[in-house]
Amino acid sequence: MIGIAGALGRMGRALTDAAAARSDMVIAGRFDRPDADAPGLAQRDVALAACEVVVDFTTPAASAELAAVAAARGAPALVIGATGASAEEEAAYARAARRIPIVYSRNYSLGVNLLMGLVEQAARALSAEAYDIEVTEAHHRRKVDAPSGTALMLGEAAARGRGVDLAAVAQRGRDGITGARRIGDIGFAVVRGGGIFGEHQVLFAAEDEVLSLSHAALDRGLFARGALEAARWVKGRPPGLYDMQDVLGLKG
Repeated sequence: MIGIAGALGRMGRALTDAAAARSDMVIAGRFDRPDADAPGLAQRDVALAACEVVVDFTTPAASAELAAVAAARGAPALVIGATGASAEEEAAYARAARRIPIVYSRNYSLGVNLLMGLVEQAARALSAEAYDIEVTEAHHRRKVDAPSGTALMLGEAAARGRGVDLAAVAQRGRDGITGARRIGDIGFAVVRGGGIFGEHQVLFAAEDEVLSLSHAALDRGLFARGALEAARWVKGRPPGLYDMQDVLGLKG
């Protein structure tokens, strides 16, 4: 029995379609903003009472509020996919996860999560002195955060491979006379336009070769399917903050 937050949004509709096509799931409640009025919507508290897991791809602020409400109730479990969360909002997820199980990921694609592992391995093997790392990403014109959550995940994977803190080496904007590139920096570049679902590329650039690792999303249903797999996985888990690497068994 799952619930869908932000049911009227693009991801909410994709989640509804994907869940309705599955034989192992029942949509027990769909809800949106309190002032939303559309057929089939429930009030949030009614949906929470009816659901074992709620999938939420709304906004970080709304997700933090939902997590606090669910934690106070002791249920349901949550799958959170909102990107652009602040440190305070992520801390709110972690507090709620002391009472309920929460899967929180900035990308629910199987391919992206495998790409993270490849990026970490490459960064571990290729020295900062010889190979510069650049992360580029492209999304539709409506995306409000930059760099994307996925780009930051990939940057974090590269930083882990090199044993450094991403915040200490991230270069998130270049303009004007910037000077020579610092050894060890991890650069980010952003494209926004049209209806691009999501494209990400990590370059390892040396003087004599360039290694490129990339992923392109072709359909929003990709993320919906991954989130529903996370919903199936998190049901019945003990309280804790999990991610898609846990769901896919990729840790360790």
